Amino acid sequence: MPVNDPVGDMLTRLRNASRARHDKVVIPHSKLKVEIVKVLKDEGYIGDFAIHEVAPQNEITVQLKYGPDRSPAITGIRRVSKPGLRRYVAVRDIQPVLGGMGISILSTSRGILVDTEARKQKVGGELLCTVY
Repeated sequence: MPVNDPVGDMLTRLRNASRARHDKVVIPHSKLKVEIVKVLKDEGYIGDFAIHEVAPQNEITVQLKYGPDRSPAITGIRRVSKPGLRRYVAVRDIQPVLGGMGISILSTSRGILVDTEARKQKVGGELLCTVY
């Protein structure tokens, strides 16, 4: 079944698997999704990920991360810019998520960046999602 918003589908799969306390989740592959998963890994929201080559489309397997009491590392993940309404922000308009406790992921001219890195590089872009 075709999906109109692949990134939104990926975020929903991560949210649902995290709430159901699954150890891993399988997501259809795309370059943008791999870059978002890399950012989530670097920021400590997921354990690890692997790319599997299978026909007709490659897959990304994401190991979810939990605390010592089995509480999920991702408590909330929300799509901001949607296909029907894109959200672009200038560097001065990038707001901290939960007072700095979460992150925003942006698609910029310098690649997929976290809000803090985008502020350092003084570059704005499309606000893809927020994670906390």
